Amino acid sequence: MPLAAAPRPLLPLWVAVLTSVVGGVVLDLAYPSVGWWPLAFVGVGLSLVGLIGRSVAGALLVGFVFGATFYLIHIVWITRYLGVVPWYALAGIETVFMAVGSIGLTLAYRWFPRVFPSRWGSLILLPILIGGVWTARELFMGSWPYTGFPWARIGMSQSESPLAHLASWTGVAGLTFLMVAFTAAVIEWVRAARLRDIRTALPAAAMAALLLLVPAFPTSASGSLRVGSVQGNGPSGYFDERSRNDVLNAQLEASAPLLGEDVDVVLWPEGGIDSDPLANEATADILDAFSTRVEAPLIVNAATTRGNDTFNTSMLWLAGEGAVQLHDKANPVPMGEYVPDRWFFEALAPDLIGLIQREYTPGTNPPFFDVESVGVGLAICFDVIYDDVIWAGARDGAQVYMFQTNNADFRDTDENLQQLAFARMRAIETGRAVVNLSTVGTSQVIAPDGTTIDGLPAGQPGHMVTDVPLRTGLTPAVLIGPWLKLLLGWGSLVALVALGTAVAVLGRRDARTPAPEGTGVARRG
Repeated sequence: MPLAAAPRPLLPLWVAVLTSVVGGVVLDLAYPSVGWWPLAFVGVGLSLVGLIGRSVAGALLVGFVFGATFYLIHIVWITRYLGVVPWYALAGIETVFMAVGSIGLTLAYRWFPRVFPSRWGSLILLPILIGGVWTARELFMGSWPYTGFPWARIGMSQSESPLAHLASWTGVAGLTFLMVAFTAAVIEWVRAARLRDIRTALPAAAMAALLLLVPAFPTSASGSLRVGSVQGNGPSGYFDERSRNDVLNAQLEASAPLLGEDVDVVLWPEGGIDSDPLANEATADILDAFSTRVEAPLIVNAATTRGNDTFNTSMLWLAGEGAVQLHDKANPVPMGEYVPDRWFFEALAPDLIGLIQREYTPGTNPPFFDVESVGVGLAICFDVIYDDVIWAGARDGAQVYMFQTNNADFRDTDENLQQLAFARMRAIETGRAVVNLSTVGTSQVIAPDGTTIDGLPAGQPGHMVTDVPLRTGLTPAVLIGPWLKLLLGWGSLVALVALGTAVAVLGRRDARTPAPEGTGVARRG
């Protein structure tokens, strides 16, 4: 059987470019602050239809336009204090990755029907491949260069949708895969042009049922922890004017109503202390005194120095004992908390890079505290977007999560709401409650099912005293998540390479096969 012809473009190139622009805008609307989650499917669909039948150059253009439109809108909050250069730089590199990754999607659409020309192959297997290749691109962008930027994952758009529960089974990467595969299945159903044949709708219908009907994986109730959490709203931004200990004093003032309350632990946000309590005896004495007065251990955060290294450190602080457990941020933000290859970037933008004086070292200690026999999982600020940090806490025995963050550099933007969506998805993914506490907001206590238990308004000092539910038991997302990411990432790339190899082999075979007698030409695919 000769190799089937490659598919023709579904849209003219100029139309595909326009749909990519619209798709990028629509996809951003699926995330907070707008949060119209069904639009994620529309945005993905508009991206995919423009890639069908494209050349490599056409795929690069369409993918570039889609990526640029989406990222320039989605992370515009970077300009709040940092200006347009970091915004263009980060959006630019993510756009390039989106464009290059779009070639893989186009090749999947080109090669699959040539090797598997049956209608049912395109309806069932092709959407699975498309979902895998999209997810592989997303995983690569979330891990490179340096620690990557896994911020705008498709699955994370669903933190407040009825699909979020699937993350407890598959993790965020698996949810991305299922969403993209379903979207691709709908496109193939429409392309089959047999809408009256109900059988052609079955693959897409089965994926829809999977997305909507699978319940969240249950974890077991294990009591509660009474948490006092304090949003000080101090001058904690990088460019905020402040005197020594202004942030610490703001935290203490906002914590005053906790005195006399019966709490098991007091939580402060990232950067809630603006001096190193491990080296500054006066700061340590203040924490000791407050812990004694509130009659509870503290979970606090500050920049600390040990030897020649500086860390972004969370501490479990006990009165009279000091910091009895430490966790250092595992993934300091490149160009924010440290400058990789400083010599290179300083040559490009010396004034901007010169602003970043502190060089945080990545932490290696576990994201976990034992608080009077209660396991507490930790994530400091953007560490919440890294799967391995969250899963490590659960595997170490976390019964609840406490996420400390400082959003002061992005006040009044979508950044803090987008980060809150990550925290909400992590609660659902692990089946555990999350206390997400910011210096300036948005701070919330989130139940294991993603609903809000308690919260504070942004931009105001305040405190919460909350009986936070504890849970035990590991969800499939935690148990198999790393293996599923390997399968979706590398497995999809291996499948794509195998398809390309099959097309090349079959093409050479057809070129060598004589044409039927009398035609005078060789048969071509």
